[in-house]
Amino acid sequence: MPGHSALIYSDSYMGYDFSPWHPMKPVRLQLTAELIKAYSLPDLPDERVRIVEPRMATDEELALIHDPAYIEKVREMSAPVLDKDYAPGWGLGTGDNPVFPGMHDASATIAGGALVAAGLIMEGELDHALHVGGGLHHARRARASGFCIYNDVALAAAWLRKNYDARVLYLDFDAHHGDGVQEMFYGDPGVMTVSFHESGMHLFPGTGFTNETGTGDGLGYAINLPLSPGTTDDIFLEAYEELVPDLARSFQPEIIITQNGCDGHWSDPLTHMGLTLPGFAALGHRLHDLVHDAAGGRWLGSGGGGYQAYTVVPRAWTRLMAEMADADLPEPLPESWRELCGRYADNEVPLTLTGDEPPPVDPGPIDIARGLARKGAAEIREAVFPLY
Repeated sequence: MPGHSALIYSDSYMGYDFSPWHPMKPVRLQLTAELIKAYSLPDLPDERVRIVEPRMATDEELALIHDPAYIEKVREMSAPVLDKDYAPGWGLGTGDNPVFPGMHDASATIAGGALVAAGLIMEGELDHALHVGGGLHHARRARASGFCIYNDVALAAAWLRKNYDARVLYLDFDAHHGDGVQEMFYGDPGVMTVSFHESGMHLFPGTGFTNETGTGDGLGYAINLPLSPGTTDDIFLEAYEELVPDLARSFQPEIIITQNGCDGHWSDPLTHMGLTLPGFAALGHRLHDLVHDAAGGRWLGSGGGGYQAYTVVPRAWTRLMAEMADADLPEPLPESWRELCGRYADNEVPLTLTGDEPPPVDPGPIDIARGLARKGAAEIREAVFPLY
């Protein structure tokens, strides 16, 4: 029987808005929630999908991973009127992270959404939750980074460790390395961080190589697979099968947190990967099997990167929500949603849920990408697997 799932969402997430010209557009979250509603997923029987409101994380909760002085600086820089609009030592007011009124409240609400999800899952009220506003994996202990003010996924892992002594497997599939999460748990054997991402040789934040494997008691609990530009679905999924199920079986987590950034899509303007919407759907299906096989079905999924706000993000994450709910969705997109999307989109509104037409690719670079992915997976197996 399908389990209970939830979409963690509130229109208050629209307040996490760096500026109209910033690439991370909050409307992508609204369009995702509205597409999930347009497909009537919240109307499935037995409350198979609920919509759950977030709450603000408290300062004490945020301090599980963030320096209290940083939290205070974020609050200070959130005022409606500022004497200055930058604090470069804290990563605030940069091109990536411009300050905005209400920044602390908006960021703490996203962080609190992850805690709501984690608590409901661990208390058995939910099996799976999709937190579309989350996945802000770059924020550091005392510094904003890469569009991320507070690190909701790291906070959820730390909170689970503190309150449930849970073993947490964190799987990050954003095109960018999950550097902030890795850094916070680099010496903790109770949190395994696994990141598949475009190589730091080509993309921010310039980290996440196979030799980053943890330190001290955490040695072997950080795993990184850097991938070449142009990496395709079959290369990505082959690498997943080679590494992730065995890692999960070895680690034996009590809950799995996934970061499901969809900026690895071939059309994303900020990255150089070659993934497709059917590829994201195939990954979601594998993750669903994994959480039931390895973690008792406990799955906290989050959003993350994704800068095709109209054509990719809502479709990818709606398909993930349907996967969590064991629901089959028709391919034609609901006309009511297409009309809504058309009010925002400056390009053609998509017609189907997973229809995708990537451009032709040169087999030469693809062969190189496949070879490098296999080489990276072999390096991980040689360096890390003997430690378990």
